[in-house]
Amino acid sequence: MEIKDSVALVTGGNRGIGEAFVRAFLGAGAAKVYVASRDVANAQHLVDEGAGRVVAIALDVSKPEQIEAAAAQCQDVSILVNNAGLFSMQTLMGAPDLSNARAEMEVNYFGPLAMCRAFAPILARHKQSAIANVLSAGGIVAVPGMGGYSPSKFAGRAMSTCVRAELAPQNTSVTALIVGSVDTRMASHVEGFKETPATIAEAALKAIRRGADEVDTDFMAVDVRANLARDPKGLELQMRRSLSGERVTTGR
Repeated sequence: MEIKDSVALVTGGNRGIGEAFVRAFLGAGAAKVYVASRDVANAQHLVDEGAGRVVAIALDVSKPEQIEAAAAQCQDVSILVNNAGLFSMQTLMGAPDLSNARAEMEVNYFGPLAMCRAFAPILARHKQSAIANVLSAGGIVAVPGMGGYSPSKFAGRAMSTCVRAELAPQNTSVTALIVGSVDTRMASHVEGFKETPATIAEAALKAIRRGADEVDTDFMAVDVRANLARDPKGLELQMRRSLSGERVTTGR
């Protein structure tokens, strides 16, 4: 998959990892980047930076009518990045009700799935096209302190595998990006060293170029996978200890 002269759409593109994606695409020579944000005003700084190559669109991935409108507007997309995410910082049993868990599943699973479905016919028009789903180390090991977020990322990873199989005949690659600790607002509760969003975006573009199925984008994601392979029960117990206030070791 060639990035130069491609047209990308990045959900949740106005800050954090999404913002870094936009800049990485521009730096790699993309012809156009759609920045999807719930409020287009929040993406104006990227429109200004893009010198005519960045277009801001209003998109809340939990709203089907907005996904439909985005697909109607962005008919030239060849790379879709599902980056928008929600983390409520609630546990499954401690939350007052199921509303937060439902919202996390809506944004982190059903939203990206709906985007894949809406844009698949558009991506099929290109000889090569790509989808990148921004997931989490909390999607390969269950993190009880991350309530509905961790299960929603497990679901997103499984969805990526299923969509990859269905879209293979049209030469659309589907890459699952496993992200650990990154210096974003969503991970402000995470202690210790955090990678920069730019590091994640650069790793992701490399993965998209080679059509990788799944990539660990940073040191923590690599470490979590290694520990999962070496001692899965030990890692489970480590994640359990996060409930008692000990250091949380994964989060995007």
